[in-house]
Amino acid sequence: MKHTVVTFREAKKKGEKLTMLTAYDYSTAKLIDEAGIHSILVGDSLGNVILGLEDTISVTMEDMIHHGAAVARGAKNALVIIDMPFMSYQTSVYDAVVNAGRLMKEGRAGAVKLEGGAEVCPQIRAITATGIPVVAHLGLTPQSINAFGGFKVQGRSEAAAKKLIEDALAVEEAGAFAVVLECVPAKLAKLVTEKLQIPTIGIGAGNVCDGQVLVYQDMLGMFSEFTPKFVKRFANVGEMMKEAFRSYSQEVQAGTFPAKEHEYTIADEVLEKLY
Repeated sequence: MKHTVVTFREAKKKGEKLTMLTAYDYSTAKLIDEAGIHSILVGDSLGNVILGLEDTISVTMEDMIHHGAAVARGAKNALVIIDMPFMSYQTSVYDAVVNAGRLMKEGRAGAVKLEGGAEVCPQIRAITATGIPVVAHLGLTPQSINAFGGFKVQGRSEAAAKKLIEDALAVEEAGAFAVVLECVPAKLAKLVTEKLQIPTIGIGAGNVCDGQVLVYQDMLGMFSEFTPKFVKRFANVGEMMKEAFRSYSQEVQAGTFPAKEHEYTIADEVLEKLY
């Protein structure tokens, strides 16, 4: 079944949990899709886990379009959501609409995601007015990491918690169909989830949200530079890959790979005519 914004709305009504994982290429998207995950996020986290950057700030529209289109080709049922990169929507409402449109047309997105609360509501309204679904992102917003002074839990003070609630209500009113809550205390995430009519997708926000999202390299042990507290490793694929690479290297150096079963044949009479 093809998942859409209706899937998100109906899941919230029925109290059914939504599942989301990141992907940045065709092969991974295909595997995630075949596993029955509701949604695939082409996150600007590709700056970290794919491009080897220190943050997401340098990720471009071209990066998002390139990887988004590959994911869209592999996802037949999952809703593909593509992140709007830094400065693709903050500069003006016009830029936000144009760039969201590019992610839909060129990246083949089913929806876009942008970071921020009340300050980006004009952009959310304008984008949704064109028929493009929008996911909001509150709490720890990586594009604002320099303003936060690092990767820190958000919403712990009374003022910060109140603002997060107000921002959540604002993005809902502006037309967002879901909101990601990142690095937010679980009790605060529960309160936000109860106040909203749209689903919340948690990442480091406890199990009270309407759904969850993880970076797939984190949950498979493929990215070891930094592992957030909220990550659970569901498999140690990174170690399995390294062991396979070592075995390949050893067999090539020992001359045991390729073996006979990996070779193509040619008739001896053809070879005799070559001498």
